[in-house]
Amino acid sequence: MKFMKLKRAVAINDISCIGKCSLTVALPIISALGIECAVLPTAVLSAHTAFDGFTFCDLTSQIKPVSEHWSKRGEEFDTIYSGYLGSLTQIELVADFIKTFKGDDTKVIIDPVLGDHGRLYANFTEDFPKEMRKLCKMADVITPNLTEASLLLSREYVGEGYTEDYIKELLCELASLGSKKIVLTGVSFDEKRLGVACYDCEKGEYTYYPGERIESMFHGTGDVWASTFAGAYTKGYEFTKAAQLATDFTVKCIKATLDDKENHWYGVKFELCLKDLM
Repeated sequence: MKFMKLKRAVAINDISCIGKCSLTVALPIISALGIECAVLPTAVLSAHTAFDGFTFCDLTSQIKPVSEHWSKRGEEFDTIYSGYLGSLTQIELVADFIKTFKGDDTKVIIDPVLGDHGRLYANFTEDFPKEMRKLCKMADVITPNLTEASLLLSREYVGEGYTEDYIKELLCELASLGSKKIVLTGVSFDEKRLGVACYDCEKGEYTYYPGERIESMFHGTGDVWASTFAGAYTKGYEFTKAAQLATDFTVKCIKATLDDKENHWYGVKFELCLKDLM
């Protein structure tokens, strides 16, 4: 009997034990796409940071020992997918991880988590975006939102009223950071659509996918999107198609939660939609 060898991705992120985000989202979504998902936890939280009184355990000291163990074993990965990193030290450790495990065919996806709504997250210092650029240079694909793009480029944040020419200009500047491909998330040119702008830096090709806009906010939807993208891209989807799939799946997950948003404010019911990925 011939067995199918699974592709393997490693997701580098924190674990929020309650709350639909980070590794508790990445592991099931990537697995549902038929990809073996290894995890490299950067921290453990009792619940994500929107919960009052959450506990936090920093796992920075474990990143290097885990990496060394895997290296000694000769472990290999088809994709390295990095999400939220909590310190400058963690950025350096992830850069070392990429240098160690990136093979000729390994895809590196960096979600440069820095901020949202025009602001740097409160726990980050002003030099954090500069250090994040080092990871972007090592990436095959980066997936910033508009805030993160502005922070990476030290540009003034423009959250609305922009033109498609402005988005293309932003993508061209992001290309100078060194990534081969870029997906800019949360891009909207009208009130009914909220989508993604994609740019192939090597081919100079731009595409825009207008996803459906839903006027409701849930925590963790960025992680749902990025995890779906990472799984689809690892599976072999062309990166613009992977971005479209991730956008549509995230919308589906939001819709599955709208009837219970008061009780389920902390995340979307993505579990109800996994069958659509499998």
